[in-house]
Amino acid sequence: TVASFLLVALSSQAQQSNETEMETIEVKGSYAKGYGAHDASGASRLELSIIDIPQSVSVITDAQINDFQLNDINAVLDTATGVNVERIETDRTYYTARGFDITNFQIDGVGLPLTSGNNHADEDTAIYDRVEVIRGANGLMTGVGNPSATVNFIRKRPSVDNKFDLSATVGSWEHGRIELDGSVNVTEQLAVRGVIVGQTSDSYLDRYETDKNIFYIFANYQVNEDTRISISHAVNDNQAKGNNWGANPLFYTDGSATDYDVSTNTSADWSFWNIEKQNTVVELTHVLSNGWEVRGTYSHKKTDEDTELFYVYSTPDKTTELGLIGYASEYDHDESNDLVDVYLTGDFVLFDREHEFVVGLNHSSMEYNDYSAYDYTTPYGFPALPAFPTWDGNTPKPTFADGITGADVERTQKAVYFTARFSLSDDLHVITGGRYNDWKVTGDSYGTPQDASDKELIPYLGAVYQLTEHVVTYASYTETFLSQTELDINDNVLAPITGESKEIGIKGQLFDDKAIVTFAVFDISQENLATPDPATANLAPNEMRYIGATGIESSGYELDIAGEVMPGLQTSLGFTKYEIKGNDVVKDYTPESLFKLAATYQIPQIEGLSFGANLRWQEEISRVQGVVGDGFANAGSSIVTTQDAYALVNLMASYALNEQMSITFNANNVTDEKYLNSLYWAQGFYGAPANYALTFNWSM
Repeated sequence: TVASFLLVALSSQAQQSNETEMETIEVKGSYAKGYGAHDASGASRLELSIIDIPQSVSVITDAQINDFQLNDINAVLDTATGVNVERIETDRTYYTARGFDITNFQIDGVGLPLTSGNNHADEDTAIYDRVEVIRGANGLMTGVGNPSATVNFIRKRPSVDNKFDLSATVGSWEHGRIELDGSVNVTEQLAVRGVIVGQTSDSYLDRYETDKNIFYIFANYQVNEDTRISISHAVNDNQAKGNNWGANPLFYTDGSATDYDVSTNTSADWSFWNIEKQNTVVELTHVLSNGWEVRGTYSHKKTDEDTELFYVYSTPDKTTELGLIGYASEYDHDESNDLVDVYLTGDFVLFDREHEFVVGLNHSSMEYNDYSAYDYTTPYGFPALPAFPTWDGNTPKPTFADGITGADVERTQKAVYFTARFSLSDDLHVITGGRYNDWKVTGDSYGTPQDASDKELIPYLGAVYQLTEHVVTYASYTETFLSQTELDINDNVLAPITGESKEIGIKGQLFDDKAIVTFAVFDISQENLATPDPATANLAPNEMRYIGATGIESSGYELDIAGEVMPGLQTSLGFTKYEIKGNDVVKDYTPESLFKLAATYQIPQIEGLSFGANLRWQEEISRVQGVVGDGFANAGSSIVTTQDAYALVNLMASYALNEQMSITFNANNVTDEKYLNSLYWAQGFYGAPANYALTFNWSM
């Protein structure tokens, strides 16, 4: 081991300190890259290994990202245990876990819930070293949001040695991508890491194409041995043409299911969705004389969206395919986020045992402005479509000058949090803590007041017990809250949604400590979810009032295996099974059984050659769409859209030409499965058919 070599070197130096010639000992080795990670920083401010965190945790490593070309957030989360990616449109996506929307996305442990609970555009992964998914309610680090999961992106930082990586990819539908990643130690104190990406691609969808550019720079300066400061800036510029807004109709007027070509797209030929995201982060770390550490982070994130969109609604006739109507809109969104987080962490001794402690302050503010405009004057704002299978997107561009509306909202949050990990014995560790959130929202969104404020203490309690040298059992309990802006019958803002998350499990560092196996059982519930008040059911939407009702309940289990399970075989496996109660719509469209497997094997007989497979399976899902109207033999019958259970199989092969160069071939959806991406909404579009990519990598 490295430690053994160091001891030998020190011993040799001591024995020969008086000699003119000294023996030189050269240590050579390589970093074993794989699918197994041993720590996750997003679960707490404590430096804990995954096996010591009393929650279910998955890490998608850079090795897995590179093997299967997981170049965007959707592709990454497709591989994460228990996470369901709801692609409702080409450029808008929701994420769920354990039956709840995932809204908490962080960068290096710092972040806020997504503004509208969904992600817009293609979020690239080139600037990230790995992605952590902490399932359940991460009460210590967030508190605000759903008891689903927290996704934490760990950014690339300067490496110990100078390095330069170049990758070039070509693939189906004229896909092309160039990625440059370099790290250089400018001086002994200053190190810089930079990433540049350029990507263009057509699509299997009619008229849809994207152009994406990424720029990222991270500079780290070691002021002295106790103080370090870093600054980074990232730009993600994503331009999409022919994007859909909404998606394909899923049933005809007689209630039967539509079955269009996979390439079917509702977009107009002039539609576009351009999004630029910029994020600047400054970090300062200082180690005190007693060994405790103070760390401060400031993050400024800005989003600029410009769009012209075309929506298709109504229900087509099965015989003529007529009946659909277009709906055009211009939509602009400007958003600014500022966040400051400062915390102190260190060890302390109590009752002759060493414990850990963290205390921190957090302040964040977010402002966003929406602008929406329509065309009620010309015939082009709401055109009748031709027979839908013949739709080619050719419709005159409207004049967006009518019905102007929008939003102007500001949200602020102040929080104090603390965490303590007590070593009660050599085998038993207890983590306790809490987060006090002061949350306030003001403004107006499309005619609806957003004024609300809440203050809540979110407690957390977890315990880990060492059963054997390699196996632990754990339990945890935490709460969440989510503010609401709906009004009750007395025009008072409803109290926040509250949630509880309970989890017990067992973890083991197995296969010679090269893999972590986790089995977890969880039970989650929400209360006081805004539900329309029956007394106002017949009023206009802006006049309706609400009552607090029981929300979703979810209980089930998960199995997660990650690491090298046998020599040369890297594996990431996850199986999730749970039951949803309290909301039949969510229960129907959510796959309550998910199986995911990513594995690569290095062929021992041929050095540098490896093969791999990435499999995702989900059970049947459905959505009740209403009833068949009059005039049909089955009038009054329920209309149900169903997506049968299906599996997607992706394959890869990689060969290292030498120590610097390699080529990787990826084949996705090799069985050419036809499937609907999601039934999260009442519309949907098909996933990508079989496609291929070839990547050349060069490192120095």
